Order: sequence, then C-alpha cells, then structure tokens
Amino acid sequence: MSQPHAKPTLADRGQSLGMRLITRAGGLDAMKNPALRSKVEKVLYRSARQGFKAQVTAGRVFSARSGSGSPTRSRPTRPRAEFDLTPTDDQQMIRDAARELAEEVMRPAGAQADTDRTVPAEVRDQAAQLGMALLGVPTELGGVAEEASALTGVLVLEELSRGDMGLAVALMSSAAVANCLVNYGDSDQQATYLPAFTDDQAPATGALAIMEPQPLFDPAAPRTTATHDGAELILDGTKSLVVGAGTADLLVVSALLDGEPRLVIVPPATPGVTIADDPAMGIRAARTGLLHLNQVRVPATNLLGSEPDHADAVARGRLAWAAAAVGTAQAVLDQVTGYTTDRTAFGEPIAHRQAVAFTVADIAIELDGLRLVVWRAAARLDRGLDAADQIAHARVLTATHGSRIGSDGVQLLGGHGFVKEFDNERWYRDLRGAGLMEGALLV
Repeated sequence: MSQPHAKPTLADRGQSLGMRLITRAGGLDAMKNPALRSKVEKVLYRSARQGFKAQVTAGRVFSARSGSGSPTRSRPTRPRAEFDLTPTDDQQMIRDAARELAEEVMRPAGAQADTDRTVPAEVRDQAAQLGMALLGVPTELGGVAEEASALTGVLVLEELSRGDMGLAVALMSSAAVANCLVNYGDSDQQATYLPAFTDDQAPATGALAIMEPQPLFDPAAPRTTATHDGAELILDGTKSLVVGAGTADLLVVSALLDGEPRLVIVPPATPGVTIADDPAMGIRAARTGLLHLNQVRVPATNLLGSEPDHADAVARGRLAWAAAAVGTAQAVLDQVTGYTTDRTAFGEPIAHRQAVAFTVADIAIELDGLRLVVWRAAARLDRGLDAADQIAHARVLTATHGSRIGSDGVQLLGGHGFVKEFDNERWYRDLRGAGLMEGALLV
C-alpha cells in the first residue's frame, strides 16, 4: 500500500493517462492492442492532477542542488536491423495522440490565439496531460522518455504544427530548454532545474534564446557576449523573437565566450535582464519578445555544455523548425486539395484547370521531399550518425519551398486566401518564418 504522500509510480500515472486518452478520443484503433497500449501509456503519461498554468509568474527561484556525479542522458535509440523510416508502433501511437490534439483542440483555437497572441488554457492543459514537453526527458529524471529519439520529436512537432504552428512553438519551447538540460547539462544543473519542468502541479516554462536582431544573423557568431569575472559570467547583448519571454521561468541563452559560442542558463529575475514585446509576422500565438542583457551576472557554473553542444543545439533547432514547416505545409495541402475540388467555375471544379492541378501537385511533391529529408536527418541522429548534410538540406528546402507552399495556398483560394476567415493567410505567415528562425525549438 502506497504512502499518502508518495509520488505515484510511472505505471500508475501511465494508466491514468491511458484511460483519459481512450475516454476523450473515443478509442484509437491501435489502442485496442493491449501490448501497444501498455507501451504508449508509459510514454504519454502526465498526472491526472496536473494543471498547466498559462501565466506562471516569471522569475521562479531555483535552489542549487548537487547531482549524483555523472549527468543522466537519454538511452540511445535501439538500432533496427535495417535502415527504415517507418515510425515504430510506439512512435505511431504518440503521433496519433498529437494529431488528435492538433485537430480537436489546436486547429479550432488557432485563429483566435493568433489574434490574441496567447495560448488558451485548454490547449496548454491538454498538451501537458499528454506530456508533450517531456518526450525528451528520461524517466529517471521525471520525464517520459525511455530512449532518446529525435524522430519522435519530429513526428510530434509535425502533427502539432499541422494544427497550428504558433501554438506548437509556444507549447514546445519549454521542451527545448528541458532537452538542453538533458542533452548538455551536468548532474548539478539537472538536479537544480529539471525538477521544476517535470513538476506535476505547475511545470516551469522555458525559452531557448539564440536569435538576434541583426541582418544575416549567424548563430555561430552571436553578438551577445559572456566574459569571465572570477566565479561569475557577465552577459551583454540582445536576443530577439524569444518565445514566451515575458512568462518564461528559465532562459537558455547563446553567447560568445572566449571566441566560442556557448549556451548559458539565465534565470529571468537576474538583475540586468529586461524584456520588451517583439511581435512577429508569424507564430504570433507564441508571443515573442526581446531579451535585453545588460551586465547580467550569473555563476560560471551556469555554463551549459561545450562549444560542440552549442552547434548541436543549433542543428537540432533547425531540424525542429523544418518539422514544424512540414506539418503546416501538410495543412495547406489538405485544405487546397478539398477546396479546388469543391470550388467550381465555368461549370467544372477549378481542379480540372491545368494550372491549378499542377500547383497542387507541386505542393505535394515539395512537401514529400521536405518530409523525407527531415525524417532521414532525425533517423541519422538517432543512429548516432552525422546528419549535418541532411539538416542543411532540410533548412534550405524549408526556406525555399515552405514560403512558396504558403503563398500558393493563398493564391489558390483567390480572394478567400487573403482574408482571416480561412487559415491560409496565417499559415503563409508562419511558413515564412520557419526557414529563418534559430533556437526556440529543439528535438
């Protein structure tokens, strides 16, 4: 018999989520398989008592704690006998859950969230109950991941962005910080900061701040600087398009230290940290802000990882944005396919016109190519292989074809594509940014 205040086991919590999923969704066909259901419950759990606070007061105090010595990392993905991009049964279950969240909760809320520049409480609650922000945190650290999987993160981001990219970015920005702590943090950093992100009652929110307000920004050469001063680091600079900057409990900031780009943990309540609003053309539900750092002093122990870890975070962030673009582009394709088939002109569906049919076909071809590159890059990361080329390809394809797909989606609807009654104008704005954003997301 468990103690009154004992923390529920993973199995207990998994059963709780599994029942909620079946009740709310009416039962996924795949969930009827007892073996698969048992697996997905472990991965998808969040406590039934969990309540995600939409506006947690920024500046949560983190008490320094000592770790066990060696940091805890996610276990490597079990290699398959042959190279195969088909999602595993577990990944497909998680993907289905994310798709339901996107279609039933996020898509209906997307337009108003874009206008209000905020995430509705219901959307945050549903995402938190599914544990989406903790898919990269090992169970040993209070998360839900049994092994490291960039492909799982890519699949989730794709499905969430199919509902609404702005909401997806807002929801998964905290996951980026948690993933940084898991992937690059030492045991003391993990012990100090991760428990707040895995808290059942009021999970912490975070923001990965890499982007800067300058033309042709190079994340390998940020203008934000960090200098040593005894046992402290002094940070100066400005970060732009920081997701949820005004409400984040913890910031991970990139800065140039001794000529090398590094990641630094910065609590937002630190003297010298100021936040200003920074509305963007797209992803408006993510409520981006400017982060000003003026002689900000943090302990030197807040240095997170190494220079190669910074490069890894940038690469994984770019892959995450490409995955988000895949999801939104899929939403565009779904919409224009039905619209051009149903819309008639001169006595026939406009899809019968060659120019329209070819444009829709081009969207499908470009989307399929982008998805293949994104999945392949993620699969290579999971196998411990170099994915630099594939991530670079995904970045270029996102920047080149993402905005084109968004533009074609607007054009195919004619005047309807230019008004807010349809989602196409928002999707276009979101896709324009996916190929140039740095940081904020990380798989």
